[in-house]
Amino acid sequence: MSENVSPRLHGKYKSEVVPALMKRFNYTNVMQVPRLKSIVLNMGLGEAVGNPKMVDAAVSELTQITGQKPVVTKAKKSIATFKLREGMPIGAKVTLRRERMWEFMDRLVTLSLPRVRDFRGTSPKAFDGSGNYTLGLKEQIVFPEIDFDKVEKIKGMNITFVTTADSDEEAKELLANLGMPFRST
Repeated sequence: MSENVSPRLHGKYKSEVVPALMKRFNYTNVMQVPRLKSIVLNMGLGEAVGNPKMVDAAVSELTQITGQKPVVTKAKKSIATFKLREGMPIGAKVTLRRERMWEFMDRLVTLSLPRVRDFRGTSPKAFDGSGNYTLGLKEQIVFPEIDFDKVEKIKGMNITFVTTADSDEEAKELLANLGMPFRST
């Protein structure tokens, strides 16, 4: 009954992005072309120390956004000044791969980022030196899956795009061709 349909953005990657990157960087083999390996969404909740129910809210919101159950992250060390004990839940993260990754990237670029207040494009300087890009969002309500009325507290998140690119220039070109709206500097 259900057909195995490739995500729209993955089709665009194969048909348009790969040839464009091969021409731009003079690759001789298709396997040299950088590709998106995974997308990691991380929601750190420092306030969860005093209110453990916040972790449950973050888990449910990340599940709604990604369609995948997140992992609850726990404190590695005890820090007395923050009243933090080792092993206390302090966040949630999800790693998306394959179809879910392509679907999320498509929704992020076409629906969510345009809903960010005063959006002028994403920073082109947030690359880590080995071809990965991290984007910070200040509020989770930019995602259409989140019901604004049911949100107790506005929380931000980090979204990391892990690529196979060797340099930041290659990774930027890859993400730009996939539709990431970089701010012109």
